[in-house]
Amino acid sequence: MRTRTFFAALALLLAAAQCASAGDRDDWQHYGGGPGGSQYSSLTQINRDNVGGLQLAWTYRTGDLERHPDRRPLAALNVTPILVPKAAGQSLVLCSAMNRVIALDPTTGKERWVYDPKIEMGPQGNKFLCRGVAYWEDTAATAGAICRHRIFTGTKDLRLIALDAVTGRLCAGFGAGGTVDIRPDIYTDTAKLNVGDVQFSAPPVTVADLVIIGGADNTKFWRADSPRGEVRAFDARTGALRWKFDPLPHDAPDPAALGWTRDALAQTGGGNVWSMMSVDPERGLVFLPTATAAPNNYGGLRPGDNRYANSVVALRAADGSVAWHFQIVHHDVWDLDLPAQPILVDLERDGRQVPVVIQLTKQGLIFVLNRETGVPVFPVEERPVPTDGVPGEVLSPTQPFPVRPAPVGATKYTADDAWGFTVFDRAACRQKLKSFGRAGLYEPPSLDGTLLIASANNWGGAAWDPQRQLLVLPVTQAPIFTRLKRTADVTPEELNKPRMGPIGPPMPMAGTPYSFEFGPVLSPLFSPCTPPPWGELLALDLRGDTGTAWRFTLGTLDKLMPVPLPLPFGTPLSGGPTITAGGLVFIGASADEKFRAFDVETGAKLWEVATPASALATPMTYEVDGRQFMVVAAGGHIVTGFRNVSDYVVAYALPP
Repeated sequence: MRTRTFFAALALLLAAAQCASAGDRDDWQHYGGGPGGSQYSSLTQINRDNVGGLQLAWTYRTGDLERHPDRRPLAALNVTPILVPKAAGQSLVLCSAMNRVIALDPTTGKERWVYDPKIEMGPQGNKFLCRGVAYWEDTAATAGAICRHRIFTGTKDLRLIALDAVTGRLCAGFGAGGTVDIRPDIYTDTAKLNVGDVQFSAPPVTVADLVIIGGADNTKFWRADSPRGEVRAFDARTGALRWKFDPLPHDAPDPAALGWTRDALAQTGGGNVWSMMSVDPERGLVFLPTATAAPNNYGGLRPGDNRYANSVVALRAADGSVAWHFQIVHHDVWDLDLPAQPILVDLERDGRQVPVVIQLTKQGLIFVLNRETGVPVFPVEERPVPTDGVPGEVLSPTQPFPVRPAPVGATKYTADDAWGFTVFDRAACRQKLKSFGRAGLYEPPSLDGTLLIASANNWGGAAWDPQRQLLVLPVTQAPIFTRLKRTADVTPEELNKPRMGPIGPPMPMAGTPYSFEFGPVLSPLFSPCTPPPWGELLALDLRGDTGTAWRFTLGTLDKLMPVPLPLPFGTPLSGGPTITAGGLVFIGASADEKFRAFDVETGAKLWEVATPASALATPMTYEVDGRQFMVVAAGGHIVTGFRNVSDYVVAYALPP
């Protein structure tokens, strides 16, 4: 018995080691911990037995809001810092909402250097964020040479910048004095260079001698002729363009052009990669989570499945060619772009380790694909869906549904789901929910309104425990609606009403006959019109058949209500979790300005602390000088109703 126990424990350790070798690291040199985005660390100093003793180690403020108070409502500190190695100065490096790159002493939080790209602010409606930077070492350079260790950052105004990781100085040999300006490649019309309708919102990735940056986030997704969503790879030393990949075809002979019309090939943009990419260095693959072809809510001008849009696309890093792709949504008209970083891990199946990519979606469906071939590891069925859209629309008759895991949230709301704090509140919600002509996943947008589910999973993604084969992820569940309207029927008064991004009165989709409106479905007391919990943290067991291992309602309502009642109903969530080998899950993400730790096996809450603002970012961890730190950005954002937007980075550790 002891022998069997020993070998079972040894096998578990070897499995964890194999998973770690697939792309996880302990030093957090990448946005998601390792290049595969598992958001896992094998550090154990902070564990289930002592996490209750965590204390604030240091705080840092970027100063962005003080310098730009007029941009405060549009700023988001969603950054996850990275730790560069000792040879590069062992600094904690991050970027601010205004794209300043900052290196901190990881033990004290004191500034070591700051680089300010002095971004062009653009129109007032633009958003300001930077979720991370990338690190790369030029192993061909001599030890100690300037820019042997580099930090790459993409800016809001479409520049790719290379900095020396030790000093923060520009790498003069990269592009023009350290900068590659990508705007001329996006806007052939120079008059549009400063239009500000696309911007980088995710960090670049590095592999071999390349730095790769995703297609810019498109803030004009309602335009039929939206800018192209090309992904570009540059020589990490010189900045020379090595290749680019457009998820949408623009040439009739392209095999991906099947089903498109010639006009659609010429004008359709989007399909970009606004979220985080992943890299498999061993296989030389780059994984793209692609977005919707433009415009988001009407596809009559882009017939067919719109291949490579709304897909996991695996590119060969060497030349940008497609190794395989798997489309998650055919002919998307619901804005169901892939929001989260593809997670590259090894899954235990029938006694062997299978390299997989796990892709989360806004609709709460989770796809597990073979990393080498794209073939589903768990079966995926093409199921019939409604196709009676608005005049001019041609929808796909089927959509892919994974057999397992089961959807992590509701897929349909009806008037029977109405909820409210009072009888009157509930009655008002019942009328609202009843007023929509359609409801449910893949019900087409319509003139009388379609009731949908808020983004179940978003850019914060999930964390993977390689020992327990658990996927831990935050889930938001609340009702939203979308409604189309003939643009000819939109009144000037409607057009002039204030809006918050896509939320508000009808927005014309230029080049199409339609406008669209979108927003949450709220009660008179401003609560979601469907029952709580509205935010949860849950763990899925992907090794066995048990499905959900545990769920925890995440967030209280005290920061969202006029009367600060800490009702444990969950809040909208933004940001991801991190798992450590100490048996812990760390996450902020909620609107109640709390940072928490949970037992990864049971979901029990073990530690909680108030943060200066909501920690709407994915935390990271590292160990320096024998001390483990947990770090998270706490900047708040629109999910808290602008009540407390700030610019803090906070670090926690056990007492020295």
